[in-house]
Amino acid sequence: MSPFRRKKSGRSFPVKVCTLDAELEFNLEWKSTGRDLFDLVCRTIGLRETWYFGLQYEDAKGFISWLKLDKKVQDQGISQQSITSFMFLAKFYPEDVAEELVQEVTQHLFFLQVKQAILSMDIYCPPEASVLLASYAVQAKYGDYDEVSYRPGMLASEDLLPQRVIDQYQMTPEMWEDRIKIWYADHRGMSRDEAEMEYLKIAQDLDMYGVNYFPISNKKETDLWLGVTALGLNIYEKENKLAPKTTFTWSEIRHISFDDKKFIIKPVEKTSPNFMFFSQKTRMNKLVKKQSDVGSWILDLCIGNHDLFMRRRKPDSMEVQQMKAQAKEEKSRRQIERNKLAREKQLREAAEREKAAMEQRLLQYQEEIRLANEALRRSEETADLLAEKSRVAEEEAMLLSQKASEAEQEITRIRLNNMKTEEEKVHLERKTREAELLTERLVQESERRAAEAEKLKDELLRARIAEKEAKEKLLEFLSRNAYTATITPVPNLFPSTQVLPSDLQADLQTLQLDAEPLPPDLTSYDLIGDGDVDQLSLEIERERSDYLEKSKHLQEQLRELRSEIEGLKVGEKQCELDQLHEEQVRLGENKYSTLKKVKSGSTKARVAFFEEL
Repeated sequence: MSPFRRKKSGRSFPVKVCTLDAELEFNLEWKSTGRDLFDLVCRTIGLRETWYFGLQYEDAKGFISWLKLDKKVQDQGISQQSITSFMFLAKFYPEDVAEELVQEVTQHLFFLQVKQAILSMDIYCPPEASVLLASYAVQAKYGDYDEVSYRPGMLASEDLLPQRVIDQYQMTPEMWEDRIKIWYADHRGMSRDEAEMEYLKIAQDLDMYGVNYFPISNKKETDLWLGVTALGLNIYEKENKLAPKTTFTWSEIRHISFDDKKFIIKPVEKTSPNFMFFSQKTRMNKLVKKQSDVGSWILDLCIGNHDLFMRRRKPDSMEVQQMKAQAKEEKSRRQIERNKLAREKQLREAAEREKAAMEQRLLQYQEEIRLANEALRRSEETADLLAEKSRVAEEEAMLLSQKASEAEQEITRIRLNNMKTEEEKVHLERKTREAELLTERLVQESERRAAEAEKLKDELLRARIAEKEAKEKLLEFLSRNAYTATITPVPNLFPSTQVLPSDLQADLQTLQLDAEPLPPDLTSYDLIGDGDVDQLSLEIERERSDYLEKSKHLQEQLRELRSEIEGLKVGEKQCELDQLHEEQVRLGENKYSTLKKVKSGSTKARVAFFEEL
């Protein structure tokens, strides 16, 4: 016996469930059903919109299967390894993500799965739309664009674009990053859940979004694709998975059945004949194990999508109404919290700006004080210099006065002796005149020096008065502009993020909205009863005739980017889907206009068209 083979006597066995962003491990009882495991996963992650999801696994033969909820897990051919792994994935898609996806956890799971499908090229996405979607993915992961914290090359290392897009343009990772960054910067203020919802709203407009493809053929054995979608069944040509050739909505189909590989579709329209198609055996895509499972898988998808199609067109159940009310309340609460945080952020930024301005004013005041002190110092030096000059002038005046007195004494002495001789008299007269002239000059010089001394005294007095006024002005300036250098720190205006309320406990009554699993022997199903025909015949399907008008700005941005990178395209590296998409763009077609066109005409006419393909 294999060392990994479990013994039936064991009371439990381990399983691992991956949800694209987390891994969960459980121990299941041996008799646990798929429903037990599915409910356990939903309770663990807090998911209430369970009807979109299922558990996918690789069986013992290496093929991918969906876990049946009504059967025991151990009876579904699971791999006999030490631990069994399951993927928790979306099995059915909504028609309008914004209207139907209520819980944030549901939106996040769809976002992760759709993003992975686009990056792995399971869903075709045009290059310009890939850049726009990448910008929303970056916003959801990193939050608002910040020039300070943003590092060049940060996005170039991320897995953001399909490899097909990268290969067909002569552009470096930095060039792609620059274009993603332009749109990323425009998403400022958008929360993670809002960015993920915008991503899904754009992705749902892609032609291959929400389509499960199966190879089929008609009576003429023409190879075709059957696309099972939320709205109905699409028929595609073998080489074109983008634009369906015809479509049948669920409201047009009464009954579907299969026998081995032959499917029979009975329309609601009485005058329309049944139409048949034949599923082709394929083991390459690993979706199913054998031919009978192809039919079961197609029928299971048809039933599940039809049930959701009908449920959307009825009033919401109490649980859905409750979830929508709670989601609306939670969204309102979060918006209030975001507004509060935004206001606190603005207050903090204003406080930071005020702090910087006050610091700048402090530096300005300190500079003014320095200049005032410098002027005071110069004034004091000038006053001291003038005082010294005044003292020197006084000393010179005293000296001149002394010399004048000595000169007068000399004149008196000469006058007493001037009569000795005439000659001496003349000489004395001359000497006298000279002495008088000298005395006169000395007197004048003394008077000039005395006047200069008085002038210096006046200047000294004015300097003292100016010094006093400068000191008084400095004291007045300091008292008026007193400012403390110690700046009180700005308090933390951002409180720690509160933990969101936990999800509702498992004991809340949940509405069993999942499609009933197919019994092993079920090969047909009535999609519409006789009583539903009249009601559905009056229903008006929602059309997006105003799609281009609503997304006019977005389409203009996409066109600009498409024109910008057109010259860098490498034509030989374009795939067939790229060429088909370019033809659609040239013709002005999109997903909704194509569906509207192929849905026109009676059911009978479309059945005849399908038979002639």
